[in-house]
Amino acid sequence: MPKGLDADTVGPVDAAVILFEGNKFSGDVAPALAELNDSGTVRIIDFAFVRKEADGAASVVEAGDAEVAEQFDFHATQFDLLSEEDLLGIADQLEAGSSALVIVWENTWAARLAAAVRASHGQLISQERIPRQTVLRAIAALDEE
Repeated sequence: MPKGLDADTVGPVDAAVILFEGNKFSGDVAPALAELNDSGTVRIIDFAFVRKEADGAASVVEAGDAEVAEQFDFHATQFDLLSEEDLLGIADQLEAGSSALVIVWENTWAARLAAAVRASHGQLISQERIPRQTVLRAIAALDEE
């Protein structure tokens, strides 16, 4: 088992694909991820960049590759959840001239609750992220009252 990951105490794990149209990637993403990882809010487990060139050729750069390691001054836990097949499949879905950050993280902030739920024989049966636009509409409606 990878160092630091324990099946009894690991928090919920999420994965996301973040699209950068036109390969426009701001340098602000790396420090933001490092801050979340360093503070213990999340633990970055795995991440990679996928890119689709204008000619349709796909490429993958993973967390351990030198060019990524230079930009990210934190290290993902060595837990390879993203296979080359998965990453190339994501790249295939991109528009030509686009790239994406594919990231897997443990929600360490929820690890204690998740362990308590499991110890009580509970199980998560539904989870949904509320879209940002829905939250913004709800906030605007409160402001109107």
